[in-house]
Amino acid sequence: MKNIALLGATGSIGEQTLEVIRQHKDKFSVFALAFGTNAGKAIPMIREFEPEAVVTADEETRQKVFEATTHKNIMVGSEGMVAVAKDPGADVFVNAVMGSIGLPATLEAIRSRKRIAIANKETLVTAGHLVMAESRKYDTPLLPVDSEHSAIFQALNGERNEDVRRLIITASGGSFRDKTREELQGVNVKDALNHPNWNMGAKITVDSASMMNKGLEVIEAHWLFNMPYDKIHVLLHRESVIHSLVEFQDRSVMAQLGSPDMKVPIQYALSYPERIPLSGSESLELEDLAELHFQKMDMERFRCLKFAFQAGRQGGSMPAVLNAANEQAVAMFLNEQISFLDIEAFVERALTEHNSVSEPSLSDIIEIDKETRKRVERYVK
Repeated sequence: MKNIALLGATGSIGEQTLEVIRQHKDKFSVFALAFGTNAGKAIPMIREFEPEAVVTADEETRQKVFEATTHKNIMVGSEGMVAVAKDPGADVFVNAVMGSIGLPATLEAIRSRKRIAIANKETLVTAGHLVMAESRKYDTPLLPVDSEHSAIFQALNGERNEDVRRLIITASGGSFRDKTREELQGVNVKDALNHPNWNMGAKITVDSASMMNKGLEVIEAHWLFNMPYDKIHVLLHRESVIHSLVEFQDRSVMAQLGSPDMKVPIQYALSYPERIPLSGSESLELEDLAELHFQKMDMERFRCLKFAFQAGRQGGSMPAVLNAANEQAVAMFLNEQISFLDIEAFVERALTEHNSVSEPSLSDIIEIDKETRKRVERYVK
């Protein structure tokens, strides 16, 4: 039995993680649930799974949960998540919270030598150098939950890193993959959230439309697999059937395929190295596909992907600025304060205006994140 601490319980990944746990109550139990302010969604989860600990974003939400569940151990904010991360009662730490708020807790979970299932891009994007240094120091591997990184992880099982010629990360292209840059003028939030393949949260769906999501995945792959950026490629693949590929020095290519269902990589991260049954997910029937499509990425069409490669290569604090600027801009787009194309314009401006710090500490990263968000807010004014 593995006791799981789940951060981001009310998000898309969090809900699907609980679906996996629900199927395998003989293998997994919920030790802790952390979420933001969506008490209405969290309270039924707390009643069903009866975790030892609960973490909310603020005191107001904490009070709602207390009154509805009479749960005694309810903590608040980053301090609560850190406490859960250090608690010896949890075996597996699932970071599915949105944003960089989960970074301190992830570092503590690594130091506590828990299994880390990472679905939070910002942790590695903003502080990959810190996270991977701690991972090596405490001999705590990170198991990826993203479908693309899970695919690469599976393709690399039993292989040597020095034999890899390149990693090939696939991208669906998102909601606007068939639109020209001119046609992106005036697209709205509803259009952006209409993803052709995946059922995801609002922020990640917008990131998919701008291709920033894939840019963040490139930076993640650099850290997770210790791979230089020149050996990481992105390929547009409309069907989202091949989740990613690895090409080796002998030109052999290994790919991981499956129906677009996030429960598959989530369960693999929880059960690794075991593969256990998963009901409610469709088998991949190749004869029904007829054909698969692939297309070279156009960096000028998808400028956020270009910015991510640039920030990753520059290193230091630039990826933290990339992430914070994008998060703030996407939030403003979702609130209909700015246009879709303003997102990339604001990210580019924030990167241009930032004086990079070569080896940022955790406190540096937190401060740079705050400064960048404020700067992007001022762009609107």
